[in-house]
Amino acid sequence: MTTARDIMTSGADYLEGSTTVLEAAKKLAAEDYGALPVCEGEKLTGMVTDRDIVVKVLAAGKDPATTTVIDLTKDQAEVVTIGADDPVEEIARTMSQYQVRRLPVVDGHKLVGMVAQADLARSGQDGVTGDTVESISQ
Repeated sequence: MTTARDIMTSGADYLEGSTTVLEAAKKLAAEDYGALPVCEGEKLTGMVTDRDIVVKVLAAGKDPATTTVIDLTKDQAEVVTIGADDPVEEIARTMSQYQVRRLPVVDGHKLVGMVAQADLARSGQDGVTGDTVESISQ
């Protein structure tokens, strides 16, 4: 059985909660990321997307140099994650259900990696991947 741990990118990049939105935006741009997890210590507390920055900060007239990423995650529902030992089918189901292209991989509450749609595609389970891509793209 292929699990999230088998296909994830280990040592996922993340933002500390105290990171300013300006710093986060620069990191997203420099690394060409659309989203990054937010952690307090090793505990995953949220996700910040480029859209969050535009809608919750810029469009709302907030200062990105003083607003922190933890401020953006305070009103978020629980972060959609996948367990490190969950099977590929569960990854596909979760991505489809929540229409997300990336999932933080956790072991308990500790962030241990990220699984992207591309990782799922490389897992070799073409049927699962095709169904997932179709579902996410709707």
